[in-house]
Amino acid sequence: MSRPFLHRAAARALAVCAVLVPAAAAHADAIMRTQAMFATTLAEIFVEDERVYAELEIGPPDLVAFRNLLPDELYDRLPAHQQEAGLGMQQRLTRFFSHDLVIATADGKPLEGRLIGLEPRERVRRDAVTGEPLPRADDTEPEIVLFARLEYAFRDRPDALILHGLRGPSPASVGFVVYHRRVPVNDFRYLAGGHRLELDWDDPWYSRFESRSMRRTYFAPMSGFLYVEPYEVRKEIIARPRTLQQWVDLGLEGRRTIPVAEQPEIKRRVAEFLRAHHRVEIDGEAVEPELARINFLERTLRTSRVIDPPEELDLDSAILGVIFVYPVDGLPDRVRMDWDLWTDRVPRIPAASVDQAGPLPTMLEPDFRVLEWQNFLTNPELPTLTVLAAPPGALGRAALWLRWLAVAGLVLSLALWTRRRGRGLGVACAVLACASGGVFWLAHDAGLSDARAREVVGGLLHNVYRAFDFRDDERIYDVLSTSVEGDLLEQIYLETRRGLELANQGGARARVKEVDLVELEASPSGGGGFRARTVWNVGGSVGHWGHMHQRRNRYRAEIDVASVDGSWKLVGLEILEEERL
Repeated sequence: MSRPFLHRAAARALAVCAVLVPAAAAHADAIMRTQAMFATTLAEIFVEDERVYAELEIGPPDLVAFRNLLPDELYDRLPAHQQEAGLGMQQRLTRFFSHDLVIATADGKPLEGRLIGLEPRERVRRDAVTGEPLPRADDTEPEIVLFARLEYAFRDRPDALILHGLRGPSPASVGFVVYHRRVPVNDFRYLAGGHRLELDWDDPWYSRFESRSMRRTYFAPMSGFLYVEPYEVRKEIIARPRTLQQWVDLGLEGRRTIPVAEQPEIKRRVAEFLRAHHRVEIDGEAVEPELARINFLERTLRTSRVIDPPEELDLDSAILGVIFVYPVDGLPDRVRMDWDLWTDRVPRIPAASVDQAGPLPTMLEPDFRVLEWQNFLTNPELPTLTVLAAPPGALGRAALWLRWLAVAGLVLSLALWTRRRGRGLGVACAVLACASGGVFWLAHDAGLSDARAREVVGGLLHNVYRAFDFRDDERIYDVLSTSVEGDLLEQIYLETRRGLELANQGGARARVKEVDLVELEASPSGGGGFRARTVWNVGGSVGHWGHMHQRRNRYRAEIDVASVDGSWKLVGLEILEEERL
C-alpha cells in the first residue's frame, strides 16, 4: 500500500477519530446483540471470478479488534496497551490478512489480501428482518462507522473457501452475508469460527455453506403455493428461468444476463410451459388454468415485489412469479396440486396451501409430490351483503310535513272542545290525536337521524367492497349495481379497484377484512336522500408469493345517497383525501 493513500485515508478518518476511538472500549453492549444485521460491524463479501472483495462497516466498539487496518495516525491514538510496538502499517496489514480476517482455500492457505479503501461514513440503516438497506431517517442522528473495502485475490477458481471469524484478543461482533456472482449464499449470520463455503462455478445458485444452519431461506430454485379463497383458487409458481431452461428452450444458453427486450418472450414461453404442468384438481375434477399474471420478481425475506419498470437481470439470480387462477363457486372442499418437475438438483420443493386461517407450509418430494388443501374451516368467511331497510316512501316523506299540520289541527280542536264540551268535538279530538300519532310514527321512520345515516352509509360502503370479493368483472359490476347508480358505477369500480391493488405486486388485489366508518355528518337533500361528509378506514390483506401483504387506507369524501327504485344507492362520490395508513 502506498504512503500517499495512507495519508489520505488518515486525513479523512482523523476528522471523526474523536468520536470513534474513545468508543472502542464499549464492545460489551454490541456483543449482546442477537440480530446479525445489527451487529456492530457488518461485512458484505462478494465472490467473483478472479477475486473476493469485502465491504465492511466497522462500528466504534470494534475499532480495537480491527486495529491492524488503521493507518498510523489512528493506530497511534489507541491506548498504549492496545498497540504493538515496532509494527508499521504494511506489517499490520500483512498480519490482518493472514491472521485477523482470513479467507482461505480449502487446504487452509490464506488468500493474499489488500486494503483498497478506508474512510468514515454514515452507517447504512437496515431492515430488521432482511438486513436490506433502508433510506436514511431524517429524525435520527446518523452513526459514523469506518468503511473498509478489502480485496482477496486468487488465480484458479477454488472449489471451496473457508471464512474465519475475526481472530485476536479483542472481541468483535461481526454480521456477514456472502454473494456469489450476485446470488446471496446466506441470510445475515454472525461470522465466528470457520465457515466452509462450497462454490458452484457453473451455477452460483447452488453455492452453499457446509453447515445447514447457514443455508439461506430461499435456497430452492422453485416453489409452489395454493391459495384457496371464496370464488377463486390460485396456483402460484416461483421459478428461476435458468432452472426451467433444462425443460424448455428460453434462449438463455451462454448468457450471463436477461436483456429487457427479451423478457416478454421469455415470460410467454414460461407461461405456456407451466400451463401444462402441476395439474390442479378441485373437488376431484381436473381444471384448466387461466393465466392471471407473470412477472420478474425481486424477493426478500419480508416480501417480494414486481420489478417495474423492467431492467436487465442477472441470469443466475433472476426469478419469475407465475399466477394461474381457477374460478369456483363459494369454497371448495378439496384442492390438490401435483408437482411434476424434478431434477437431481431440485430434490425438494418448498410449498404451502393458504386459506383464511393462514399458510400450511410443507416440502414436496418425488415420493410426496401432491400439495393438498382440505376445507377444515369451521366458520369460513364468505362474502355477504348488508341488507338495508328500504328508504321511506312518498307517504313517509309527506308525513314529515303533515305531522305539524296534524298537531295544529289537534291543538285547535282541543281549544274548541274545552270551550263548548260538545260530544262531536270530543270525537274529533280523539280522531285527530290518533291521526297525529300515526303521522309522527311515519315521520319518525322517514326522518334522517345520525344513526340512520350511519347505518345506510356503512352498509353501502360494506357492499361496495364486498363486491370485489368476486373476481369476475361482470359479477363485480352486477353486485356493485345494487349499491351504486348510473355513471357513478364505473367511477367507483375504477377507484375502488385502484385502492385495493398492490402496484408493486403486479396488480394483486387485497381482500377487504374491515370497513370502519370513523366520521359522518349528514344533511338532507332533495327526494328523501342526503349528503354525507364521511371518513372511513379500509383494512385488507392478500396472500401472495408466500407472503401476506397488508393494506390499510383512510378516505375522506363527500357522498350523495338517494332512494332509487325503493333502495338506497350511492349517486355521488367525491374523494377529498386518500391516505395510506
